[in-house]
Amino acid sequence: MRRILKWLAILLGVIVLVALVVVGLAWRISDKGLARVYVANDPPLTMVRDAQTLAHGGHLFVTKGCAECHGANGAGKLVFDAGPVMKVVAPNITPGGMVHDHSPDQIAAIIRDGVKPDGHSVVFMPVADFHEMSDVDTAALIAYIQSLPASNNDPGMYEIRPLGRVLYWLGSFPLVAAETVDHTPHSRGAPPAAATADYGKYLAQGCTGCHGQNFAGQHVPGTPPSFPDSANLTPHANGLKDWTQADFVRALREGKRPDGRELNPFMPWKAIGQMSDQELAAIWTYLRTLPPLPGKKK
Repeated sequence: MRRILKWLAILLGVIVLVALVVVGLAWRISDKGLARVYVANDPPLTMVRDAQTLAHGGHLFVTKGCAECHGANGAGKLVFDAGPVMKVVAPNITPGGMVHDHSPDQIAAIIRDGVKPDGHSVVFMPVADFHEMSDVDTAALIAYIQSLPASNNDPGMYEIRPLGRVLYWLGSFPLVAAETVDHTPHSRGAPPAAATADYGKYLAQGCTGCHGQNFAGQHVPGTPPSFPDSANLTPHANGLKDWTQADFVRALREGKRPDGRELNPFMPWKAIGQMSDQELAAIWTYLRTLPPLPGKKK
């Protein structure tokens, strides 16, 4: 018995030592990634601040999910606590918060490239969802953000925890947002607003962070293993093959699938559901053009 206990103690010691080495290496690698400096130097935005532009910016603030993370007033909040992975806190982005001294182009670099004015990356922000947002839309969104009432709210700091650093090291966690996009300077446009597949593709880029680049569903990056996978949005049998456009609109307006089941609360359907009928029709039209892939079950 003593020999067995001895070997068990040795085995436990080895496991603990290996775990410490792995975490130590992951810590070093993730710190190196966070210390990397990037350059985002897109052509300057043309800022317009009339009532129509601010209204459009407010529409984008809601439908792009900004309010879901940063709060309806932009003052920041705890988004979710993923246990050993990360505590995600969205900062205060009102004129009284972190961007109070940022120019519109510096804010655009954060939104579309994940690059802060000092060149370092923002942490765990779905930059790829916003990377190709048009210059006009980006300027309208920034104009709206800069028009928000200033708040001195301090929502606290994010926490990168050991498992999050290990997952980053393994390439399974997009901790360093600026790593996920190409920073080659370029202007960005959008297709004409219409219920077309082209316009739907432009709008649907905001869905890729959760549903994947192929829209077939995935385990949402940064969420615990127990967290449900995102749905397959392709026209496959375990995706949206049997859905109608009316089913799709109802899901995003009422949060219910065709069979009456409710969408997972993590899905920001209340925000996306505030898109116009034309916008939702465009996204639906685009999704129907995708190849049917056997992704995650709906």
